Amino acid sequence: MELKLYNTYTQQKEVFRPINPGKVGLYVCGITAYDFSHIGHARAAVPFDVLYRFLMYLGYEVTYVRNFTDVDNKIIERAKKNGEKPLELSNRFCHEYLVDMGALQCLLPTHQLRVSDHMDHIINMIQKIIENGCGYAVEGGDVFFSVDKSQNYGKLSGQLLEHTRAGERVAVDSRKRNPADFALWKAVKPDEPSWESPWGPGRPGWHIECSAMSAHYLSPRFDIHGGGADLIFPHHENELAQTCAACGEHGGVNYWLHNGHLTINNEKMSKSKGDFKPIREVTERYHPLALRHFLISVHYRSPLSYSASKLDSSSELLYYVYQTLQDLDDALLPYREAMSEEAEPTSEAKDIIIKLKSEFDKKMSDDLNTPHILTGYYQVALKFINDSIGKLEKMQEKQRMSLLVSLVEIERGARKVLEVLGLLTTLSYAEILKEMKQKTLTRAGLSEDDLSQLIQERIMARKNKEFEKSDVIRAELAAKGIALMDVVGKETVWRPCLPSQATNSSD
Repeated sequence: MELKLYNTYTQQKEVFRPINPGKVGLYVCGITAYDFSHIGHARAAVPFDVLYRFLMYLGYEVTYVRNFTDVDNKIIERAKKNGEKPLELSNRFCHEYLVDMGALQCLLPTHQLRVSDHMDHIINMIQKIIENGCGYAVEGGDVFFSVDKSQNYGKLSGQLLEHTRAGERVAVDSRKRNPADFALWKAVKPDEPSWESPWGPGRPGWHIECSAMSAHYLSPRFDIHGGGADLIFPHHENELAQTCAACGEHGGVNYWLHNGHLTINNEKMSKSKGDFKPIREVTERYHPLALRHFLISVHYRSPLSYSASKLDSSSELLYYVYQTLQDLDDALLPYREAMSEEAEPTSEAKDIIIKLKSEFDKKMSDDLNTPHILTGYYQVALKFINDSIGKLEKMQEKQRMSLLVSLVEIERGARKVLEVLGLLTTLSYAEILKEMKQKTLTRAGLSEDDLSQLIQERIMARKNKEFEKSDVIRAELAAKGIALMDVVGKETVWRPCLPSQATNSSD
């Protein structure tokens, strides 16, 4: 099945054809490291992690490059405010970003780069741009890119040159030949980090870093460049212009991919409004896998609006998936040693396995269409597991062996889907379920002891035939996302549920 990707440059889906057969060069713009990363950063990171995983699933050898901007105006300003050195501050938040990405199951790129480590590559590219007549130095030590020299400037973003502005939304510099010209190199200012260059001490402009590093670690022309839709202009437009100016016809990108914005209540996140959501603030209350599922629950190019109810839904779905797999693991335990390698899955199981893979491959090959992958035949597979578990003890050995093999094969297929989506961790099913239950208690504002006490109160109420009190306790817990289940012959147990099931509210 051919992989099709939506190319921002051509504004259409295209069959993916790598430059070098069997190999893929992928570059994704990372963060400017001056604060803890927010869920908008996660919105950008997770889809490209899924792309990375899916390309490897298809058998490609992928060189995945991602950068940290660790030298920038925002970093310098924050460092001054905190009374620390800019590179020390950015180094700290680079580390914190990787912690958050690890929690979200994002694989480390092949190369995770920092601007401060690549000044020679940046300076060399700027020199090439100047030599090719596309850049110019001005009095004071600044260097600008001449957009008039870029024949296709505006093609990626659709911006007309006469409508463009200077790249960083600052007052137009009178030294520029065209107001749209943007900085390649910035002369040093007091108390700012700087590096020596042919134009004097200074630091690079924002856009040149990605051009220089992608060209060095991949090539001037490579397969896929990813990033948020907000980067199309000016960042990616300027990147493309710079690389082509330095490398001529050998520069550029074959496929430009951009993820949609993440909003809160359909508005951009804002610290001033108090709705700025750091990743770890969300994962204190929700399992990181639930946040990851939420982030891929709509197509990566579509806008995504954050809400607690959507995270509740993602958490509920994943809990059901992992509970089913845990139930299967428990059911298979007595039979694993006696399982025969010669047994064949049932015809029904074979059909489910084939269609599960086919549906997954079809959706993912259609521009990474991740929504609803854990529904459809994935739910058919889980239903087969749930329906089959209770039959094992009652079956004759030959029939049982065929069903056991069927269950093992379906579990393998289900795990592969979770793995490519990044929803599978190194923890056991039981450990994941335990973590998800703990997050539920956190959201409910209860400790395990608090819940145990409430369950005991309800048990006593039922014994005393105080059914109204019993129902109130159950309803109040359900409203907090805790469902109680009275198992015949066993103690009352609980599991997470959707709070809206009890309140019937639409959030």
